[in-house]
Amino acid sequence: MSIRKFVTPEIIFGQGALSQIGDSAARSGASKVFVVTDQGLIEAGWVDKALHYLRTAGLEYEIFSSITSNPKDFEVAEGVTHYLRSRCDALVAVGGGSPADTAKAIAMLATNGGELQDYEGVNRIRHPLPPMVIVPSTAGTGSEVSQFAIIVDHQRRLKMSIISKSLIPDIAIIDPDLLNTKPPRLAAATGIDALSHAIESYVSLAATPLTDIHALNAIRLIFGNLKRSVFDRHDAEANNNMAMASLNAGIAFSNAILGAGHAMTHQIDGLLDTHHGETNATLLPHVMQFNLPECRQKFTQIARQIEASATDQDRCEDLSEQAIEAVRRLTRDIGLHKSLADVGLKKESIKTLSQNALNDACLVTNPRNATAEDIEQLFLKAF
Repeated sequence: MSIRKFVTPEIIFGQGALSQIGDSAARSGASKVFVVTDQGLIEAGWVDKALHYLRTAGLEYEIFSSITSNPKDFEVAEGVTHYLRSRCDALVAVGGGSPADTAKAIAMLATNGGELQDYEGVNRIRHPLPPMVIVPSTAGTGSEVSQFAIIVDHQRRLKMSIISKSLIPDIAIIDPDLLNTKPPRLAAATGIDALSHAIESYVSLAATPLTDIHALNAIRLIFGNLKRSVFDRHDAEANNNMAMASLNAGIAFSNAILGAGHAMTHQIDGLLDTHHGETNATLLPHVMQFNLPECRQKFTQIARQIEASATDQDRCEDLSEQAIEAVRRLTRDIGLHKSLADVGLKKESIKTLSQNALNDACLVTNPRNATAEDIEQLFLKAF
């Protein structure tokens, strides 16, 4: 096996872990913290709690919340100006993937200069970033442990994938209590996002035994807990297990990268400003079917992780096919979109999206080579 790196931040996990945010930021060397969050987290009261812990640790802070659910390049540019003007020396993100990815992008540009587009792709960051502490509020993106930052280029109307080990936060604080304020549909969408991370990283060309362990555990936990978490937002055990699943999936895809599914969803999300998890729910079974000839054995292992959740009438003789059907059934059961038409995609956009997907870094590690024509057919099958 070729030599590969495996990297994670320091991880603090458990109910009440938010209380560690002040000490964690202080340990990283911070004196004034740039807090990146969104209005939903402010209204839910989590930001006030985080600020209390920062004050208790003797830290000053500045708040930046001018971001949307799919963060844009101009929002990041505003954040960089605010960060430099406020003379902060560390960043804390409280929220889902949007605040986390925005904080990473701000940290990158504040220390490396230039435009976000200069860093699109893999390993283009040259200078160290300021300390970062990430506290996720959703069980899905895994950004708190990943080397990814996904930002929309508003002029090209696509999501840029910026990938570098420099983007891995110093400390990730995962507190399952923060999941209690998520609405059911967001719990469903972020849960499928985590599942797509786990499946794509498991079959990735860059997967290793270390990433496989995390990917398979995430798949097992998601199939055992996502429906419970969606239908009872205060099920502490389900929320705890979904937080762990998201963490496992994040560690897996950060180190193994992803595949065609994410190369495609990045294009749709950038064009339509859709929720990433809902787009993944629509495309994931089709991408799995496309990849099946190259990874039947791994799909069989996935099916064995979720076999207990399949009814007798849903079982296929071919376990690898059973894995794909189980994913379809789960997305139906939690009420997510069934087609790309449902999320607002027009057929006339598909050819351009297919060409753009070829340039996405996630496509490089897909287990089966995909041409623009292949990707176009996948879009059409999901339409």
